[in-house]
Amino acid sequence: MDRAKALTLLLEYNKEKYHIQHGLAVEETMKWFSRELGYDEHYWGIVGLLHDIDFEMYPQEHCIKAAQILKSEGYSEDIIRAVCSHGYNIMVDIKPEHEMEKALYAIDELTGIIAAAALMRPSKSISDMELSSLKKKFKTKAFAAGCSREIIINGAEMLGWDLDKLLNMTLEAMRSSEETVSKQLSYIFPVNQ
Repeated sequence: MDRAKALTLLLEYNKEKYHIQHGLAVEETMKWFSRELGYDEHYWGIVGLLHDIDFEMYPQEHCIKAAQILKSEGYSEDIIRAVCSHGYNIMVDIKPEHEMEKALYAIDELTGIIAAAALMRPSKSISDMELSSLKKKFKTKAFAAGCSREIIINGAEMLGWDLDKLLNMTLEAMRSSEETVSKQLSYIFPVNQ
């Protein structure tokens, strides 16, 4: 459960800046959710950081290779299950059961939509994004088309929340951690590299 080890592992299997940024964003979003829901933020953060460990190198075996990689690195079965459950009904049949797994399943795709929406804003930031703006982007199926709205809606239902609650909480989580993710990313990818 060493965060530095988890980050090193993420960087070993991911070289694209976007994939690393996504891992960091999901980590911070999961930590925010864990605090809101009364769980261990370190544990939830590790799961968020590692959730796409295999996606860049093994997209056709996503959530399958992850289990192999994490097992070989000594991660516990509960971490492996949580990481793999976000591929439910796409790559694996591991249904999200724990609230953490349901949150990861729900926010993974949603963080992608929010990040893409931020890039379209004049500020290039989440800090001034309103829920109404996010909802417009969410309803526009051509926008960030690779991010499944169906998974996000199913994730909200798994959590027992309406879609607005999930959108608002995820937006708030990403807004509160935007600077942290940016600093971590600039450390990994220095400007003069």
